[in-house]
Amino acid sequence: MNKSAFEAILRRDRIIILASLVVLTVLAWFDLIRLADDMEMGGMDMTGFRMIPAGQALMMPASAPWQPIEFAYVFVMWIVMMIGMMTPSVAPMILVYARVGRHATETGPFASVAWFAGGYFLAWVAFSLVATSLQWALERAALLTPMMAGTSKIVGGMLLILAGLYQWTPLKDVCLRQCQAPLGFILSRGGFQRATTSSLALGFRHGGYCLGCCWALMVLLFALGVMNLFWIAALAILVLLEKVVPSGRGIARIAGLAFLAGGVWMLFQSS
Repeated sequence: MNKSAFEAILRRDRIIILASLVVLTVLAWFDLIRLADDMEMGGMDMTGFRMIPAGQALMMPASAPWQPIEFAYVFVMWIVMMIGMMTPSVAPMILVYARVGRHATETGPFASVAWFAGGYFLAWVAFSLVATSLQWALERAALLTPMMAGTSKIVGGMLLILAGLYQWTPLKDVCLRQCQAPLGFILSRGGFQRATTSSLALGFRHGGYCLGCCWALMVLLFALGVMNLFWIAALAILVLLEKVVPSGRGIARIAGLAFLAGGVWMLFQSS
């Protein structure tokens, strides 16, 4: 490849990276839709069984303990879900990182951007492990159905109230500000990182702020339905609006009030 052709590719790095993020999001959502459809089993009566989110019509007796392979499938499901939900909202940060990198290196920003994105998603992989363990515990306590829906309006209401209150906390504000200002976040932490480990660590650090901003919203899935595609999409849109809309902080607080109202209503329904 001659120099002019290579430079032409570098000038299109934004398009290439954006296209990659779109493809990643589409693939994640395609897999989620496939898993949700598989778990429905065409409307068949699955009483006494729980579905394993493997896309292969796998099931286990509801009373049987989780097997390691089931834990692995649920863990992968959470990872795919987090990729599908969080990629749109992190796209501005990744694109800004690529733009800064374009001016900082002559060899192109692609490798470092990939490691940065990998570090970001690594933080959500860690969350997915915690979420999988929590799902196991809730199902063991009979607080989740075999189809991954909540069984207790009291627990559901408490989770909604928790999420609603968290939307108003100073910690939410701090983490959301880091997510809303991509360029400021990058420049305040040394700018573009050429070294693989440094780029990975910077992505992981941003993932930590994003996790601090959104963890309570993700936990809401245990109240609304872990594989409920409507609520997965609704929460993903809320996360995106909070981060990219100038009035995102206000949107977060309005959503918090809605969660509080929904939680109180659910608690009254349980009495």
